[in-house]
Amino acid sequence: MGRFLGIDLGTKRIGLAISDGLGATAQGLEVLERKNKEKDFSFLKDLIKKYNIDKIIVGIPLHKDGKFREYPYIINFIRDLEKRLGLPVELWDERFTTKEAEKVLLNAEMSRKKRKKVIDKISAQLILQSYLDYRRGRDGL
Repeated sequence: MGRFLGIDLGTKRIGLAISDGLGATAQGLEVLERKNKEKDFSFLKDLIKKYNIDKIIVGIPLHKDGKFREYPYIINFIRDLEKRLGLPVELWDERFTTKEAEKVLLNAEMSRKKRKKVIDKISAQLILQSYLDYRRGRDGL
């Protein structure tokens, strides 16, 4: 079984997290500073090969009522992910993950400067862990 890649997509940065080989736990991987589409996708393609990724989980912003907020950059990015990387992409509710990540980092007494560097990675980890927990419960793993 391959691994899952979790993505917290932003206009300036992409937070990345990866699952363990069993698909039980998520670990924050890194934050990709966005440059341009070609460089971003080249980086992701290399990452997918390196870690044997089978599926990509992208956090999407939902309203409190659960409806998707259609941001054009998210829609375009997801279409490009599927087309360029040839892997299944699943969308996952990312509501409150940034606030939760901020709380985790504040509890760790991390400086504002350091928090800014890692918050997207922690958000991606929370998105992916939420997906893995759901999947484990659904599949009875």
